[in-house]
Amino acid sequence: MIEVKNIEKSFGENKILKGISTIFETGKTNLIIGQSGSGKTVLLKSLLGIHTPEAGQICFDGRVYSDLEDDEKRELRTEIGMVFQGSALFDSMTVAENVGFPLKMFTKDDKAKIAERVEFVLKRVNLIDAHKKLPSEISGGMQKRVAIARAIVNRPKYLFCDEPNSGLDPNTSILIDNLIKEITEEYEITTVINTHDMNSVMEIGDNILFLKDGLKEWQGNKEEIFYTDNEAVTAFVYSSNLFKKVREAHLKG
Repeated sequence: MIEVKNIEKSFGENKILKGISTIFETGKTNLIIGQSGSGKTVLLKSLLGIHTPEAGQICFDGRVYSDLEDDEKRELRTEIGMVFQGSALFDSMTVAENVGFPLKMFTKDDKAKIAERVEFVLKRVNLIDAHKKLPSEISGGMQKRVAIARAIVNRPKYLFCDEPNSGLDPNTSILIDNLIKEITEEYEITTVINTHDMNSVMEIGDNILFLKDGLKEWQGNKEEIFYTDNEAVTAFVYSSNLFKKVREAHLKG
């Protein structure tokens, strides 16, 4: 569980996060949504320790990040997996080398143990025959699965995903969503996803945080979002006729 308590973050005179408090639950897919400029990316980077809030606390299973010593922060970082928006794979490395990279960096495992773990996670993300291929030789959806495999190879407690469906077709996006949700539940990970994809909200939104102008405007799950009368939420989520029809059908049903 990650608990955020009244965090504030500014850049110069521009206050981006304005006292946000929330809980990201373990074993659930926690989504952060909102318009561009709402504070989603700054919040995600604050959770990752890239930005330092001026006020408030971020607690990882009771550990207050700002109170940790440097070696404790380094230890916490080894418990974090990250799926970047563009996958961020190393072009000159094979799929297997990309996935095994965190183990070489952060563990003392020998080559045989690394190979065994890489084989396991690649099978888990349904990549069987791609080990020796370069990222340029596989599709965008496969690259994203490689990125997920790399993110979980070190058995993280916390998984962060920044726009994991960016650039993917709808069918592939659904596959990636389902894979992230399955892994989250199977390994009891605290997963936080920064997304603009409303399909993700409706499919895997166990816990949805909606930000507006640096504030927590609304929080709930994929069922509750159908019934909310919060105008900012409905204007954002149901901006397309398709989702308006989905909501109307859901409410009638």
